[in-house]
Amino acid sequence: MPRKSCVFVLLILATGFAWAQREITPQAEQRITREVRHQLLMQPYYTVFDNLAYKIEGYNVVLTGQAVNPVLKSDAEAAVKKIEGVEHVDNEIEVLPLSPMDNRLRVRLYRAIYGYTPLQQYALPVIKPIHIIVKNGHVTLLGVVDSEADKNLVTMRANSVPGVFSVANDLVVGKS
Repeated sequence: MPRKSCVFVLLILATGFAWAQREITPQAEQRITREVRHQLLMQPYYTVFDNLAYKIEGYNVVLTGQAVNPVLKSDAEAAVKKIEGVEHVDNEIEVLPLSPMDNRLRVRLYRAIYGYTPLQQYALPVIKPIHIIVKNGHVTLLGVVDSEADKNLVTMRANSVPGVFSVANDLVVGKS
């Protein structure tokens, strides 16, 4: 009797392992990638002060980034879980600490960057291309700009805001 149950357990484990290792087709991966991106961009609490990123690992999705509002973390996970083909969501989104000082910095940084005439072209799209992440007075700039000059200008504008301890510029220069 014990021998049969051991064989049964091994059979279940082997089946489960094979299921977890199954390959995703390129078409399915492209569809899931497109739908995850769409669902994250459509989140109602997603702002210029948040950063949502993801990795597709087979039929599993890993969510990363930072969110000012804790609801954004749970809503993003719930939306991605509903996508057909997604089997598991690992939610590693960091909820930024509540801080009145950081909130004031966010507003000042937004005005310094998006309100500056040479950078106002980036203020036009509904989904802003430059994300401003503030954590305990430290700023990280993420997103895409048109040129190296714009990237440097955004950094200078962020560094000019009183109360900013440091600025990490992780902006990417896109195609011109």
